[in-house]
Amino acid sequence: MAEEEDYMSDSFINVKEDIRPGLPMLRRIREAHQKEEKHREANLKNRQKSLKEEEKERRDNVLKSALGSENKGFALLQKMGYKSGQALGKSGSGIVEPIPLNIKTGRSGIGHETLIKRKAEEELENYRKKVLLRNQTEEKAADQFRLRLKSKKEELKLEGDLKRSQRACHQLDTQKDIQVPKEPWYWFMPEKEEQEEKEEKGEKEQEEDEYSGEELSVLEKLQILTRYLREEHRYCIWCGTTYEDEEDLSLNCPGPTSADHD
Repeated sequence: MAEEEDYMSDSFINVKEDIRPGLPMLRRIREAHQKEEKHREANLKNRQKSLKEEEKERRDNVLKSALGSENKGFALLQKMGYKSGQALGKSGSGIVEPIPLNIKTGRSGIGHETLIKRKAEEELENYRKKVLLRNQTEEKAADQFRLRLKSKKEELKLEGDLKRSQRACHQLDTQKDIQVPKEPWYWFMPEKEEQEEKEEKGEKEQEEDEYSGEELSVLEKLQILTRYLREEHRYCIWCGTTYEDEEDLSLNCPGPTSADHD
């Protein structure tokens, strides 16, 4: 049995190129045919494209060119005294340029474009209404928030004025050796002391109280206590002054409310 040939030997490395006659020629002929076929296809595409472009150019040139005397309609107008460039009509108030020609390229029916335009306008109008309604809703919500914020600030201010009045009343009553306030809420007391006092008096006494805290609002309490301080002590919390008598109070104090002192 013959020995197997070595694949790294010279017989495999130094392989000579196949130079048989006829093979390169066939390859060149086949490549030439393929190139010619591609060129023919490109020419066909260019031809189809050029036909469309030529048709469009011819149409545009005809539409742009002015009518000549060979046109029967134009010839009749000239016989009636019309000159090129003039407006139509006896008084010359008509159109100068002819009505443009709109070429329809789609497959939709007549009036379809008008329908699409009307729908687009309706959608735009509906969108504007939605935006307007949203803006009005947001503005209304903002106004309500501002009103609530203003009301909250006014409420906090009233509570602050009431506490100041209660402290002043407690101090002034004590100076006059008044040991018990005219009404329990006339004097300001911390919540713990107030709760202990309520427990001592009992629920029955609280129900019989004519001016219990649950029956009067902060504003009503402030008005009552302001009147008491002015009549009993000739004192105004916004002035921060105790006046000598009623005449001095009426002449020098702007009024019995916070707004009078702004």
